[in-house]
Amino acid sequence: MLTAIIVAAGSSRRAGFDKLFAPLAGKPVLAHTLASFDICECVEAIVIVGRADRLAEITELARVAAPRKVRAIVAGGERRQDSVRRGLDQVDAVAQFVAVHDGARPLIRPAEIERVYAAAKKHGAASAGARVVDTLKRADEQLLVIGGVERERLFAMQTPQIFARSVLEKACAHVSAAGLMVTDEVSAAELTGQKVAIVPNDQWNLKITHPGDLRIAEFLLSQHRDA
Repeated sequence: MLTAIIVAAGSSRRAGFDKLFAPLAGKPVLAHTLASFDICECVEAIVIVGRADRLAEITELARVAAPRKVRAIVAGGERRQDSVRRGLDQVDAVAQFVAVHDGARPLIRPAEIERVYAAAKKHGAASAGARVVDTLKRADEQLLVIGGVERERLFAMQTPQIFARSVLEKACAHVSAAGLMVTDEVSAAELTGQKVAIVPNDQWNLKITHPGDLRIAEFLLSQHRDA
């Protein structure tokens, strides 16, 4: 059984822009994200971790976008890792695997979720990732180039990130006990010695961050519909 934790908490507002509730092709961004997991065959249940001040709105949105699978909607914590921990506390005891996904990644498709899940079942942990294709440079405090970064076998981490439940629980407990801060669950799992498989994603899996991202996402959604 796979349960998806959708992280819809954290600092969503930027100059009046709430990315999770911004309209995208006639629906809020978060609605697209939830719908993909609701129709994905390998996902049995969904837990949403959201901002405390928007739980009522998330509840109504989930009723429409993911009517079959949402089992719990809870307030997030101060940091991402705190929000994931709160979501994990809501996962049914029979769930053997847990997926963590950013609510602001509305373009994820069920086929990509299935691919990451298959890799997680084989390796214990897996994440979607995009190959880095740009030239990377390091800069000093004055933003002057001081060196390069070899991009071969370099990936930008995306979500979903899927783990055997025991792996994710161990990772969350480790960072909490050590007082560490991590930016994603792959980083937490690495700290316990867990190997994480990367599933290269050749589909757009854009994370909505700025208002301009919505225009790109809307175009990409139209391409999906026409495919």
